[in-house]
Amino acid sequence: MARVRLPSALRTYAAGERELAIEGATLREVLDALRDRSPALERRLRDESGALRRYVNFYVDGDECRTLRGPDTPLGADTEIMIIPSVAGG
Repeated sequence: MARVRLPSALRTYAAGERELAIEGATLREVLDALRDRSPALERRLRDESGALRRYVNFYVDGDECRTLRGPDTPLGADTEIMIIPSVAGG
């Protein structure tokens, strides 16, 4: 079971939860289960085609998923996923 950690900016879309336990063998499966659990969160994480949004970083056990296998990154039994939206400003 993966532990999905959400920053405060995204907790509103997940009933205020800071961390969620989600089943899935890959990052994609975890995000699919997260979509079913918190549909409002989905729009902030993936686009209409299901691709990961460019401005959101997904860390799987400390490694950015795009340096691994992207949404097809396999997950272990006690994987930690951190979702970090990029912050823009000037």
